[in-house]
Amino acid sequence: MTTPRLRQMKGHGSKFGRKKEEAIIALLSQRNIEEAARTIKVAPNTLMRWMKEPDFDKAYREAKREAFGQAIGRLHQMSGAAVTTLGKVIIDPGTPPAVKVRASDSILNHTIKALELEDIEARLDALERSTDQTKPGWRRQ
Repeated sequence: MTTPRLRQMKGHGSKFGRKKEEAIIALLSQRNIEEAARTIKVAPNTLMRWMKEPDFDKAYREAKREAFGQAIGRLHQMSGAAVTTLGKVIIDPGTPPAVKVRASDSILNHTIKALELEDIEARLDALERSTDQTKPGWRRQ
């Protein structure tokens, strides 16, 4: 389960070793620090000390982000079926009114969140472009 980021770090002048790579994988797959430490046969204090190192912290955060991204991808795959199911619940004459209201509320809330996220992303992109243009030596590509 070595992530692409961890593979890139290996052997490129980084102080990252195999044990630290194993530690990140253990942190992602175990319930807590103690279990992760036990899995890779280091003391929990050692693992906690590594977690305070900037390189380790950065690699761990990137690995978490990548794992989360994969989970989000699976959610995207299932979202169409979820909306279809909610839609069927809403139009089914046998569905109790309270369940229809809850399904409708769920669809509306998720739609609003998606629109808000799109707006935030657009604003962030505009800010980043604006910031890039004010940097010395900036050239439009």
